Amino acid sequence: KSLGHQLDSRYRQVAARLCENEAVELDVSGPKPRLTISPLASLDEPDSLKRLSKMISDLLPPVDLTELLLEINAHTGFADEFFHASEASARVDDLPVSISAVLMAEACNIGLEPLIRSNVPALTRHRLNWTKANYLRAETITSANARLVDFQATLPLAQIWGGGEVASADGMRFVTPVRTINAGPNRKYFGNNRGITWYNFVSDQYSGFHGIVIPGTLRDSIFVLEGLLEQETGLNPTEIMTDTAGASELVFGLFWLLGYQFSPRLADAGASVFWRMDHDADYGVLNDIARGQSDPRK
Repeated sequence: KSLGHQLDSRYRQVAARLCENEAVELDVSGPKPRLTISPLASLDEPDSLKRLSKMISDLLPPVDLTELLLEINAHTGFADEFFHASEASARVDDLPVSISAVLMAEACNIGLEPLIRSNVPALTRHRLNWTKANYLRAETITSANARLVDFQATLPLAQIWGGGEVASADGMRFVTPVRTINAGPNRKYFGNNRGITWYNFVSDQYSGFHGIVIPGTLRDSIFVLEGLLEQETGLNPTEIMTDTAGASELVFGLFWLLGYQFSPRLADAGASVFWRMDHDADYGVLNDIARGQSDPRK
C-alpha cells in the first residue's frame, strides 16, 4: 500500500507541474504518446578552472609508483591485510615492499620480471613468487581495499566531495587472453575472442569500494545490488546511479523494498514503461503514458 500511495502521489504532482516544466513534454506525434526530456546542455570549463587545475598539477611532484604504494602503506597499513594462505601469522622482513611490488606487477600487467632485484632481499625472484602465491588472494585484496576506502573517508577533502551515501556503478569490457570460466563470448566487444566485464562501484568520495567480474557481457542490472549488499567497507551508500544497462524494472522494485534509492541515467527515459497500480485513477495529461498496469496482490 505504501508504494501505491507514493506512486499515486508522484503521478499527481508531475501532472500538476507538467505545463510549467519546459524540460519535459508529451510527444503525441507518434502512434502512442511518449514523454520527451530535453538533454542537459554541456558546460565549458571556465579559464579560472583551467588555471586552478594547472596550479594543482604543478604542485604534484613526479613520483615512482612503487614509492607511492609504500608511502600510502605508511599512512594506512593496508599491507597488514595481506596474510599467509596457510599460516596467518607468518611474516617476513620488509613484507610490505614485496606486496607492493607484486601489486604493481599485477595492476600494470607487466609481470614480476621488471621488479626483480637480486641484491634486495624483499625483491628477489623467489621472494616475489612466494609472496604472490601465498598473500595475493581475492579476500586479502578486498580487505586491503576496504582499509584504503575507510582511511580516505576520514580525509577532510574527501568529506567535501561527499558523505559516502551516493555511489555510481559502471562496467568496463576486457578481452581475456587466457582460457577461464569467467570469460564469455560477445562478437561486438570481443570479436572472435572471449572476455569479461569488470563492474566497478565508486562512491561520491571517489573511492572504488567494490568490484565484480561478470562473465562476458551479462546485463549489468543483475549485479547492481551486490555493490550495496556485499561490499565490506565502512561506507553506507543508500543511493546508486547507473547507465541504462544497469537498470531494469525488477531492480527498481528491489531497491524500494530494501530502502535504497535507485537513480539510473537512462538513455531514453521516455521509452520506459510507466506503471500504475490504480487502474481507475485519473492522472490527467499523464493518463496516456501510464499504460503499464501492476497488480500488487499478485
